[in-house]
Amino acid sequence: MMSEKKTQTMKPATAAQKLGILLEAAPEEFQNAPVSRTELAALEANPPAWLVELRSNGPHPKQVVAAKLGVSISGLVRGAVTEPLTSAEIQALLQQPPAWLVTERATQYEVREEQIRVKDRDAERARKIAHVARQAAQNEKAGRGR
Repeated sequence: MMSEKKTQTMKPATAAQKLGILLEAAPEEFQNAPVSRTELAALEANPPAWLVELRSNGPHPKQVVAAKLGVSISGLVRGAVTEPLTSAEIQALLQQPPAWLVTERATQYEVREEQIRVKDRDAERARKIAHVARQAAQNEKAGRGR
């Protein structure tokens, strides 16, 4: 006897996060019902007008606001941005950035540069370790061949 496969669903908040939208701004029927993986894929593949509008104009959730401003979510908090912002509000901040935004963007840039430096350093260390291991293996092989 085959058991029927149960459809996996997620909470509306999870689906909204995956779609990059603010749950409270979505239609009520989206907010109040679990979303299946199939439904989520359909929304991503063929977004309805309300989803296109939200993604375009907002209001946007903090992770989207932070990304559009080029800062971290912590940077938003330090800048006292606690409410969702629309695309127009984000654009206004980018056109005339307040001091906190200039500071946070510089901080974010430095963090990214440091992450790249560390990644490059670690790759170089791994390359050297692999080289030493290859040489040791070759030397051992040569030693046995005598």
